[in-house]
Amino acid sequence: MKRLEDYVRSIPDFPEEGIIFRDVTSVLQDPDGLTLAIDSLKEKLKDIDFDIIAGTESRGFIFGVPVAYALHKAFVPIRKKGKLPRETISESYDLEYGSATIEMHRDAIKPGDRVVLIDDLIATGGTIEASIRMIEALGGKVEKIVFLMELAGLKGRERLKDYDVDSVIIYEGK
Repeated sequence: MKRLEDYVRSIPDFPEEGIIFRDVTSVLQDPDGLTLAIDSLKEKLKDIDFDIIAGTESRGFIFGVPVAYALHKAFVPIRKKGKLPRETISESYDLEYGSATIEMHRDAIKPGDRVVLIDDLIATGGTIEASIRMIEALGGKVEKIVFLMELAGLKGRERLKDYDVDSVIIYEGK
C-alpha cells in the first residue's frame, strides 16, 4: 500500500533554484491518493470535539469540505478580500514580498464555536495566523489546526505554538 508521500510530486528548483516544490495536485489527480489524504486528515480529528471546519482559499476548501462532509460538520470559507457577498471581517498579513488580506463572513463564527482549521500546507504560517485572529475576534475557539503537508524548515509551526497543530506529512526542508 502506498503512503501519502508517494502521491506528492516533488519538483526541484521551483519556483526558484534550491526550492523543492511539493505539488499537491498529484494527490488530487489520483483517486487513491485523494482518499488517503482525506482519510488521513479525518484521522487527525478523531478525538477532537468541535463544531466547524474552516479552510482558506483555495486548497483549504479542497481538503476541508470533504472532511466537513464526512464528519457532518459545517464548513466556513476564508477567502481573499472582495470575494464574499455579505458583511465580512478581514485580516491583513505579510507575505514574502508584500501583504495580503483575507476575509470571512462576520456571522460565520458565533461566540463559543469550536473551530478546526484545515489547509494543504504550512510554510511560514501567516495565512493561518490571520485566520485565527478573525475566528477569535468573533468569539470562536481554535481547537486544532491540521495541514496535509508541512515545510518544517520555514518554521510556521513556531508561529502557531499556542495551538494544537498537526500535519500528515512533514518535510524537513523548505
